[in-house]
Amino acid sequence: MARCLVTGGAGFIGSHLTESLLASGHEVVVLDNLSTGAPDNLKGVRGHSKLEIRIGSITDPVLLAEVSRGVDRIYHLAAAVGVKLVADDPVRTIETNIYPTELLLRLAVQGKTRFFLASTSEVYGKNSKEVWTEDDDLQFGPTARPRWAYGCSKAIDEFLALAYHRKFGLEVVIGRFFNVVGPRQVGHYGMVVPRFVDQALEGGPLIVYDDGEQVRCFAHVAEVVDAVASLMETPAAFGKVCNIGSDKPVSVRQLAEAVAELAGKNVGLKYIPYTEAYGPDFEDVRRRVPDVSRLKELLGRVPTMSLKAILEDIIRHKRSQKH
Repeated sequence: MARCLVTGGAGFIGSHLTESLLASGHEVVVLDNLSTGAPDNLKGVRGHSKLEIRIGSITDPVLLAEVSRGVDRIYHLAAAVGVKLVADDPVRTIETNIYPTELLLRLAVQGKTRFFLASTSEVYGKNSKEVWTEDDDLQFGPTARPRWAYGCSKAIDEFLALAYHRKFGLEVVIGRFFNVVGPRQVGHYGMVVPRFVDQALEGGPLIVYDDGEQVRCFAHVAEVVDAVASLMETPAAFGKVCNIGSDKPVSVRQLAEAVAELAGKNVGLKYIPYTEAYGPDFEDVRRRVPDVSRLKELLGRVPTMSLKAILEDIIRHKRSQKH
């Protein structure tokens, strides 16, 4: 059994990963400043004999050195997240996403610690291909548009992680997440599924940005966390970038209609322009679909849960919270 550090461990994905690692018998140290995470996300394992929770920022180098001492695995999930947060505060995005990653990689080399870097489909930028593969070119918009700061900062993280792998032999795995959804995710930062579910349960309307024909793929957090934990125990994945997500596309309009139907609510859709939601400098990507053949090759499986099953799970969780 390993001793694991999970940065951002009180967040949506991080809390599910923490639970999974504990269930497998590992020790877990969670580091989170609770800016986007929440203590309640870990209430199911609070008091676990193998869990240590530290409240603090990954931008604190002394704290990072302290929590990483003696660990066998680092799962680096802490980052500035969400399209709205990134658009509103690009300075925070860049500072949070780059400098702490470099420091953690340095600490990992010193401790010979295996390292998982949570990256994002945002690194592909405006790539126009129908399906994105890990070796595709990255195509960002102009620096005058803040939303690209997130993808650029995570791309720098990937460059750093791969450089540490090549130079020092650090066992690094990079996972590019594609629209991970599930219980505990909140809609405050632009996440579309929890936002739609909340709006449906409150009687609508469901607010759709632009024309709703944007195409996305949604994977349940349980399957994503399983892939992350498995990749970290797969030597063939070291030094590789791997798309992690579903490859089943759906338009945002279809998603909204599915949420309304499954919530059993007769609610309408309201379309608003991006400028109203995110300001005049915002640009979006029309289609975001991953090639998951590398994940299939490495693990022999990929996320397969249907959108209907995913939405039913989220709606059930939201309703239980309200009660």
